Amino acid sequence: MHRRTVIGILVLLLATALTAHNGVMGTESMTPLERVARTPNGELKSPYPDFASIAEEGRRKYMAAGCNGCHGGGGGGGMAAPLTNPIWVYGDDDDTLFRLIALGTGKLSLGDEFAKLGYRRKGSENVVGPMPHFGDIIKTDDDLWKIIAWIRSVYCGRRAEGC
Repeated sequence: MHRRTVIGILVLLLATALTAHNGVMGTESMTPLERVARTPNGELKSPYPDFASIAEEGRRKYMAAGCNGCHGGGGGGGMAAPLTNPIWVYGDDDDTLFRLIALGTGKLSLGDEFAKLGYRRKGSENVVGPMPHFGDIIKTDDDLWKIIAWIRSVYCGRRAEGC
């Protein structure tokens, strides 16, 4: 009987380990576009509240996805808006940032989905062009959360009030 109990516990531990996703239990990995489609508007929340702890990995993913081509290698801008401004054009909550990156904006959005969800500019920027969608370029929702963690580390570090 003891051997069955031990085997049962080991099977349970193995199953638990297999369903864990980067320390977040029960989170199913999916593409950013799948995550957007499955999550009600306003309910996307980063699994990395301590964004500084994952920021370096996020920076590597930011560079690999080609975000630096428009936003600059340090997030300071270029042909796209800087990520270091005190106010972001669409807002800075997790849900908005995730959907903005996954869906894009304006003519470069997938069917203008971002605007159809009710997102509107809160401010203006010298660069007013649309953001291309990266929901099928960034492979997983976790990768996108890590990119957002790095963006927050740069953004919050330059704001007088922090985050």
